[in-house]
Amino acid sequence: MFQALLIDKDEAGYRSRLQSLESSRLPENDVTVQIAWSTLNYKDALAITGRAPVVRHFPMVPGIDFSGTVLESHHPAWRPGDQVVLNGWGVGETHWGGLAERARVKGDWLIRLPNTLTARQSMAIGTAGYTAMLCVLALEKHGIQPGDGEILVTGAHGGVGSVAIALLSALGYAVTASTGRTYESSYLNMLGARKLIDRAELSAPGKALGKERWAGVIDTVGSHTLANACASTRYGGAIAACGLAGGMDFPATVAPFILRGVTLYGIDSVMAPVSLRQQAWKRLERDLDKSRLGAMTSEISLADVPRVAEDLLAGRVRGRIVVNTTT
Repeated sequence: MFQALLIDKDEAGYRSRLQSLESSRLPENDVTVQIAWSTLNYKDALAITGRAPVVRHFPMVPGIDFSGTVLESHHPAWRPGDQVVLNGWGVGETHWGGLAERARVKGDWLIRLPNTLTARQSMAIGTAGYTAMLCVLALEKHGIQPGDGEILVTGAHGGVGSVAIALLSALGYAVTASTGRTYESSYLNMLGARKLIDRAELSAPGKALGKERWAGVIDTVGSHTLANACASTRYGGAIAACGLAGGMDFPATVAPFILRGVTLYGIDSVMAPVSLRQQAWKRLERDLDKSRLGAMTSEISLADVPRVAEDLLAGRVRGRIVVNTTT
C-alpha cells in the first residue's frame, strides 16, 4: 500500500483526495521509484482543482515531478538504490505522477540526481527551476550578455520567476522583476532583483511598439504581458516564453519582430530531450545559490496539497513549494 493524491471524475463530479492504494494499481512501466519529495506547481494546482483540463485520463495521480530512490528496475540504466529525478514527460497529466509515495515510470524519463544536490533541493528547484534554467540557456544562446542591459522577469513571485531572478543575478545580469505584489519587494531584492515594476504596467492592451527597455525577457504570464514585453524589447533582443498564467492568447503585432529583429523563443520543459535536461541540471547545480534556493522554499505534506493548491491559484504563494511525501 502507498499514499497518493488521486483525482477522479465521474457522475459524482470532479474530486481529489488523499487515498491508500495497492501497488498493483500503479501503471505498467519499467522502473518503480520510492518518492521522497515532490513539488506543487501551477499546472498541478490547475489539475487538482479542476480549473483547467490538465488531466487527460481518470483516475490520475497529479504531480509533474519527483525525486526518490529506485526500488525495482527492468531498464538497463537503473538499479535499485539509484537516486533519480523526473520532470515532465506528461507525468501527472496522462501518466500517474509524483504526488504520492510511489511511482512507476519509463526509465528513459529519469535523470540521475546531481551529485551536489539533495533530493529535497532537487525538488526545491523542480520543474519550475529547470524551466527557468532552460529560459536562461535560450537567452545565453541568443548571445545576450550581462552588459547588454536589463532583463525583465514576469510573474516574479512564482516558482519560475523566483529561480530565474536568482540565476540571472548570480550570472551578473541586471534584473527587473514584474509582480503584482510590489509590497513584498524585500523578497525579490533578496533573490537579486535590482528593480521592480507593477505587473499592471504590462497587463493591459498596449502599443505595437513601445520604448526600447529590455535586452531580454523571461515571461511566465503570456497574453498582454508577453505582447507588451515584446513591444519594449531592444533591437536584436530576445524573449523566452514559458508560461500562460495570464492567458494563452498573444494579442501582439509582428512589429517587434520585423522592425527590431526581436526573437521569441518558446520554452518547453515537458518533452525537452534528455541532453538538454542534463545540461540544464548541470548548470543549476553550478549556478544556483543554495542559500537563495532555501529562502524561496516552503515545505508541506501530501495532506496539505489540496488546500495549498487553492492558495497557489489565488496568488497567495510565493517561490517554491516542496512536498514531503513521507509525512
